[in-house]
Formats: sequence, structure tokens, C-alpha cells
Amino acid sequence: MRGTRSLWPYLLIAPTVAGGAFLLLYPMLKAAVISFQHFRMGELIRGGAAFAGLDNYAELLAGAEFWQVLWRTLGWTAVNVVLIVVLSTGVALMLARLRRGLRLALMSALALAWATPIIAATTVFQWLFQSELGVVNWLLAALGFDSFRGYTWFADGTATFAVLVVLVVWQSVPFAALTLYAGLTTIPVELYESARIDGGTGRQVFWKVTLPMLRQLFALVASLEVIWVAKCFPQIWVLSQGGPDGATTTLPVYAFKIARVLHRYDLGSAVAMLTVVILAVALVSNLRRMVRQ
Repeated sequence: MRGTRSLWPYLLIAPTVAGGAFLLLYPMLKAAVISFQHFRMGELIRGGAAFAGLDNYAELLAGAEFWQVLWRTLGWTAVNVVLIVVLSTGVALMLARLRRGLRLALMSALALAWATPIIAATTVFQWLFQSELGVVNWLLAALGFDSFRGYTWFADGTATFAVLVVLVVWQSVPFAALTLYAGLTTIPVELYESARIDGGTGRQVFWKVTLPMLRQLFALVASLEVIWVAKCFPQIWVLSQGGPDGATTTLPVYAFKIARVLHRYDLGSAVAMLTVVILAVALVSNLRRMVRQ
């Protein structure tokens, strides 16, 4: 009887765990298999893909384009994650200092921004940065920046990259800020009071009290944002499709373009698997450190 009771919780969650594992693991395993095959349009239609070994990976690693996309992805991830963590920390600290009514209003606004569908938010940003009728150009021109009158944001690689950074940061800050604010509420008030009695400034209190207490939470938020930013696809594809001239092509976009345009499903799968390996290597050490602490 006691053994049955101990197994009952696991039996209840078993269908959910099995379904989740299937939905997560099967696509990854299928992509891994395809990456070692000669799999193109013909194999997609008639089946019977031949084993290609490491040829797809060798072709990728020998090409200059893959390395350009890789470095661009690393830069894209670093810029976004740093901005997200810094801005989210500021918003979380502000939430902790606001009165109840203002705090509730700001948290509601953050939740609404976070809940906005990705495609809808991306479309709104397209309208905002439209060259002739966009609000951003109108506002900048009204402030005296006449060079932005009729400026075409999506014709320049750097400008398109900047717009995408603003979009992704805007979408990511709510989750990170609310998570960090929840962590701030767990810090005992007595620690802050002791620090202030000892003459600590706001900056010193943050570095000596807040950051050490929430070090694991900051590491977790940063890890989640690295995954979220590195795998961003719909925002980039809807806004620029990786252009202009490949200036916003990251690894997920690169994999999709190879598979869709060239019908090189084997090469696209190889890019996807390399992306997974790079993310795993980047995050394993951080997560291992969190578990040890």
C-alpha cells in the first residue's frame, strides 16, 4: 500500500512527461539523423536517404559563410542579453521602490507587453519604423533630426540590426524584470537596514547585498535569455528575412534559408545541431556552477 502511494504522483505526471519528452526529443533526434544523411528534395519525396557521415558538417565548417553567421550570432546574443539583464535589473529595482498602485500598473504593463504575440509585436515595429508614415521617423524629425525624415531603416544592415535589438529587448525585459523582482522580495529587509545603518550607498547595497543574494537567479535569467535570444527566428524573419545582404542572418535564420531556398535539408539540420551544441557548451558550465552553489 505504501509503495503504491509513493508511485502514484509519478504515475499522474507520467503522461505529461512522456508527451513533453516526445515533442522535444523526437524533432531533435530526427534533425540529428538527417544531418548525417544526403537528404534533399528527392529524398524528401521518395525517401531512402543515403548515409553521408560527417560530410555535411565538413562542408559547413570549411565555408566562410558559416563562420560569418556564427560570429554575427554571438554578437547578436551578447548585445541583447547584456541590455536585457541591465534594463531588467533597473526595472526590478524600480518596482521594489514604487508604491503599491504604481507597482501594480507597471507590472500589468509588463505582463501585457510580455503576452503580446511575437508576430503581432513584430508587425507593429514594422509600422513604427516605416520610412514615410512611421511614428519613429516623424518623432525624430519633429525633434530636429531632419536626416531621419523618410529614412529607410530596413535598407541598412546596421539600422535593421538595431531595430531588431530594440524589438527583442522590449519583448524580453518583462519576463526578466518580473523574475528578478520576485527574487528581490525574498531578501530579508533586515539586511538592507543593516547596510544602510553602516553607511552603505545604494550602489554599495546592490553590489554587497542584492547581487550576492540573487547571484543564482541572475545566472538563471541570463542563461534563459541566452537561449531565447540565440534561437530568435520569427522576429528576424518577419522583419528582414535575414537581410539586407545577410546583415541580420543568425544561425536559426541561416538554417531555415538553406533548407527552404536550397532544399538542403541535410545541411540545414547540421546547422541546427551545431547551434544546439554551441548553446549546450555555453550553458553547461554556468548551470553546473549554479547546481553546485
